[in-house]
Amino acid sequence: MTKSEQDKTLSAIPAALRQKIDEAISDASVALKLFIAKRLADPDAVASHRVTKAGRIGLKSGQVSELTLIAPLKAGGAERLKKFFALIDQNLHGAGQVGTLHNMRFVFLENETKLLFATAYDGEWDPYIDDFATLIPEMMDYIFGNVEGWPGIHSPDVKDFIERYQLPAAAWFVADPDLTVAEAGRLQRQDKAVRTFVGNLN
Repeated sequence: MTKSEQDKTLSAIPAALRQKIDEAISDASVALKLFIAKRLADPDAVASHRVTKAGRIGLKSGQVSELTLIAPLKAGGAERLKKFFALIDQNLHGAGQVGTLHNMRFVFLENETKLLFATAYDGEWDPYIDDFATLIPEMMDYIFGNVEGWPGIHSPDVKDFIERYQLPAAAWFVADPDLTVAEAGRLQRQDKAVRTFVGNLN
């Protein structure tokens, strides 16, 4: 699309929406303004990916929430964790016992003096932290025991500790916001059963 075509398309956007976009991103290209305008003009798309609060802290889209935490490591903490992650081949599959967990990852930052923990999960913040304490407390205490001031997963202060170091996302997108871990598992089992059934017919 040429610039003149872009300008013509942009002029066709309702004035109120065009003004809202110009006020927020006046320095953006016409192509980006058109991209944003098309999305904002589609109420179904906006509603299906609406971002809300995940409870105490963090963002939520549909059923899926985010948590990102950056905390200081104790002296020697990175080396201890590297040995642990090497032992398990960097595979935290035991964390799957938390049935609401989509993914989680740990990253060393700032010359291995800080630990980033990022995760996506189903539902609200408080029950998610409770699940860690109930289902994989030993893993949480071993990993976060290398973080300065970690009170222990069963401590009444643990949620305040997590909140202190959590950085809520500035923006959040989930491709399938209503697809929970349980629903994804159910669909996979259905697909496997259908494939097995079809395979047996051949």
